[in-house]
Amino acid sequence: MPALTTTADGFLLHGEPFRIVSGALHYFRVHPGQWADRLRKARLMGLNTVETYLPWNLHQPDPDGPLILDGILDLPRYLALAKQEGLHVLLRPGPYICAEWDGGGLPAWLTADPDIRLRSSDPRFTGAIDRYLDLLLPPLLPHLAANGGPVIAVQVENEYGAYGDDTDYLKHLHEGFRSRGVEELLFTCDQADPAHLQAGGLPGTLATGTFGSRIEQSLARLRAHQSEGPLMCTEFWVGWFDHWGEPHHTRSAADAAADLDRLLSAGASVNIYMFHGGTNFGFTNGANHDHAYAPVVTSYDYDAPLTEHGDPGPKYHAFREVIARHAPVPAEPAPAPAPKLAPFTVELTHRAPFLPYAVRTTEPVGAETPLTMDELGQPAGYVLYRTTVPEAGDGLLHFTGGVGDRAQVFLDGAPVGVLERERHDETLAVRAPRPGAALDVLVENLGGVNYGPRIGAPKGLLGPVTFDRTPLHGWSCHRLPLTDVTGVPFEPSDRADDHEPAFHHGTFEVTEPADTFLALPGWTKGQAWINGFHLGRYWNRGPQRTLYVPAPVLRAGRNDLILLEQHATTARRAQFTDTPDLGPEKP
Repeated sequence: MPALTTTADGFLLHGEPFRIVSGALHYFRVHPGQWADRLRKARLMGLNTVETYLPWNLHQPDPDGPLILDGILDLPRYLALAKQEGLHVLLRPGPYICAEWDGGGLPAWLTADPDIRLRSSDPRFTGAIDRYLDLLLPPLLPHLAANGGPVIAVQVENEYGAYGDDTDYLKHLHEGFRSRGVEELLFTCDQADPAHLQAGGLPGTLATGTFGSRIEQSLARLRAHQSEGPLMCTEFWVGWFDHWGEPHHTRSAADAAADLDRLLSAGASVNIYMFHGGTNFGFTNGANHDHAYAPVVTSYDYDAPLTEHGDPGPKYHAFREVIARHAPVPAEPAPAPAPKLAPFTVELTHRAPFLPYAVRTTEPVGAETPLTMDELGQPAGYVLYRTTVPEAGDGLLHFTGGVGDRAQVFLDGAPVGVLERERHDETLAVRAPRPGAALDVLVENLGGVNYGPRIGAPKGLLGPVTFDRTPLHGWSCHRLPLTDVTGVPFEPSDRADDHEPAFHHGTFEVTEPADTFLALPGWTKGQAWINGFHLGRYWNRGPQRTLYVPAPVLRAGRNDLILLEQHATTARRAQFTDTPDLGPEKP
């Protein structure tokens, strides 16, 4: 018997009238040492529910391997903490989640099949989903409300009407949940557009909408599609995400609060997207590709009520006041900002050249023409491609099909240019210093497209390479997922600057761990790790200028900072500050 049921115009929870006042809080974007803190702050804002997606690509990175449910992916622990805090949970397992997440959450091993029809009733796709659900649902069933847990509803797919209209596929998912023991309310969600609601709906399943404004119009469209039942906005967009090279997006607290008030005044239920955005740690960010490829930045602050670093922002206080007009809000005071480390500087005293490291420490895969990352079985990170050019002199390197997503080109170790997918680059004029000069192409995966028909677009070198129309053969492909950088062979260095890709290492002392922010003026582009924890990508093109360092990443005493700088640095030091800088706002 489901705990949450519907009436002609609302919800009942265990038979009593209930309005969902929820906020999105993705466990996989928050350090697990901070889950309890973020959940407590959700309750204190007046939320009675939290919502989370599930990233299939992280939980099942190997189609034949076990399900991963530990560390930042310990969803059962997250659900237990939510229950402990007195919060209900909306679970959105996808299989597709969008979420500005790498590949929309679809595993690279799945999207690598060029013939598979994603998000459809193609048996190859539904078969993979069935195997995933067979692994996923047994450890989650104890956390469903029917079994005394906090999960009161489960979503079927995600904004499917913006992608397709395969009702048989949606029915397969619906039956997949039911046949595996999910008794709770099932729902769909689509953008508040009549065509999307029609294509993404499933008869007999609650339809909900996603929108951030035009409240009355959006609710009217939802009611026109579904003549009775609760009105629910499953994604009330209160901010937005950022791409590298674009301004930082914000929305005024007053404007968002006014629309939240309109939504609640209409009697609707809501899930605030995002309540707390968190961070795209490591290589997990997604990308968009409309006219051009555009990768998402490391921060997923989203201008949410609770900032990326977990402090109440202006929207937190404004939303708390609005919610108090419509639902109970705890009498406890709003939470105060968390402690921050005082600003300090770290000298990076050791280095290790990156290209030699890549060659020495990885087993190359030989190929006559370059292999894509999919063909190499690598879902994220970098690949170094190596061959030689036959002749000396000026010539044109042509990369058939372009690159996915960004390639740095070197001849005999000297940088000669960069190609980017977002600029549709395919050619580069170079001067080969001698016959047989070594050609190195370092390709970076900047994040898988998470929305639209380009999900699963290949990464790496995407076709044959020629030099003045002469095909280049005999490639060595070095896989560089960089999942572990503890073995980098650092040596002392006193160089004032650096002009080649290299790892850099420094140490610093902390008396008592607290949140801080890593700033890298004078550095160009790369990755950052603290104590082996991959903070994510930095890039001086902005808008983001600092990386969030969660307090649990640090330890009392000595701490290690490692940077992979891909281009050049004029500063052999890093700065830690007590204030984030996510860049200039969009005018």
